[in-house]
Amino acid sequence: MLSTKIEKIITKYLLNQASFSELEALELWLLDSENEKIFKEFIKTNYLIDSSLLKFNTSLSSKKLLAFITKEKQTIRVRRFRNYLKYAAVFIGLVMVGYFYNLGKDISTNTPIIVESIQTGKDKATLTLENGTIVSLEKGASFNNKNAQSNGEKLIYLNNTNKEPKKIAYNYLTVPRGGQFYLKLSDETQVWLNSESQLKYPVSFTKGEIRVVELVYGEAFFDVSPSTNHQGSLFKVHHKDQDIQVLGTTFNIKAYKDESNIYTTLVEGKVAVNFKETQKNLSPNDQLSLDLETKTAIVQKVDVYNAISWKDGVFSFDEKSLFEIMRVLSRWYDVKVVFKNDKIKEEEFIGVLSKNQNIEDILKNIKNFGLVKSYSIKDKTITLE
Repeated sequence: MLSTKIEKIITKYLLNQASFSELEALELWLLDSENEKIFKEFIKTNYLIDSSLLKFNTSLSSKKLLAFITKEKQTIRVRRFRNYLKYAAVFIGLVMVGYFYNLGKDISTNTPIIVESIQTGKDKATLTLENGTIVSLEKGASFNNKNAQSNGEKLIYLNNTNKEPKKIAYNYLTVPRGGQFYLKLSDETQVWLNSESQLKYPVSFTKGEIRVVELVYGEAFFDVSPSTNHQGSLFKVHHKDQDIQVLGTTFNIKAYKDESNIYTTLVEGKVAVNFKETQKNLSPNDQLSLDLETKTAIVQKVDVYNAISWKDGVFSFDEKSLFEIMRVLSRWYDVKVVFKNDKIKEEEFIGVLSKNQNIEDILKNIKNFGLVKSYSIKDKTITLE
């Protein structure tokens, strides 16, 4: 728990208003490693912050933060953000768009080259019906048939269960790069699909049988209708490299074609993840990382917010490299990213970005704080150097 005194000092520090003595007090407080965690969590849940990123090296985070505070004590002068941080006594909604600490890098003056403007992602998908018909789903385009209806921003299937076994009809929902989409299955299970993802599922489930869907590729968040609502019928998510079996729970699966790991993150309930001849049982806040090359898996405790925030309109990056961050952003903004300097790929960040934020603002902050020397946008390609 934060004392009122230290909370006020942190607030003044972030507003660049802390005095020499207050910085000394903060420096002493941060010598405790547990206080560093409290410091980061306090920022994450109590501030509305305007378009920037927090750079925080994983192994040297405490040392770098303390070094930065020491430097400020010596000068009592802080480089001010272009837009000041606004203190919020209570966190109101997920509207943070990131935060950044400049740890001493020189600011580049190279002028960016922008040939075209990049659009943010939006709700859009294509629905492939059981007869092969392809339907475009996006804002302003409605769709209705005997099984489902859509207003262009979400797709809802009728609450319908087959009482008698018969041939199951499957639909595919495909979300392109630069898109996202919400789906409610016929059993009332809710699914959020991220950019560049595809889900295969039945238009209705058979009563008394396991409810099975397939994440063909990409990322999806599931809020599964409990088995108690379906006479004990389990729910299974199949992927070519693993199966996840649940009774009723919320979890996230990230299984992109261009990544060598599959990440399964459990928010609530319990799931069993099966791959090859191995089974791993997950508890809330567990994340299983399955290495597709070695076929080995690691389970660790994580902050689930970082794994599922994308469905609520933000990207949360916890000690992710610039390479990993740009890979996520490239899908959402539907762009290609080229690094002219491999060294900058490994720069690590903690930050929260709004999915409505203009990509040019993100790049501008990355450059202004000395993380890259320059960038350019041309032919839907972002070049960083």
